[in-house]
Amino acid sequence: QVQLVESGGGLVQAGDSLRLSCAASGRTFSSVAMGWFRQAPGKEREFVAAISRSGGVTVTANSVKGRFAISRDNAKNTVYLQMSSLNAEDTAVYYCAAAIALGSRYFATVADDYQYWGQGTQVTVSS
Repeated sequence: QVQLVESGGGLVQAGDSLRLSCAASGRTFSSVAMGWFRQAPGKEREFVAAISRSGGVTVTANSVKGRFAISRDNAKNTVYLQMSSLNAEDTAVYYCAAAIALGSRYFATVADDYQYWGQGTQVTVSS
């Protein structure tokens, strides 16, 4: 079992930056690959970024590449999503997720590969 709690969402202006945090508990954090997804109203859940167990390998979606960055602190059992140059299209509920069965893969970009999910945190960008 892995429990995930996101924080850091809110209402910001276009062009602003925001950092989301996701605190994990219940399992050795360094054994779990992590990811961020988002879901805007009326749209499907979308992959945003993922990070390997050690933090040495990351991947971001093309839609946020160069603006968003994922990182983790295994000593604090926390994964982060640093978001910059936010725009209205980034408005969504953001979810962190944990994958415990990737085998030899460093990360996953598909929601079905993640077994545990947080409750989500709302990010609203006003233009």
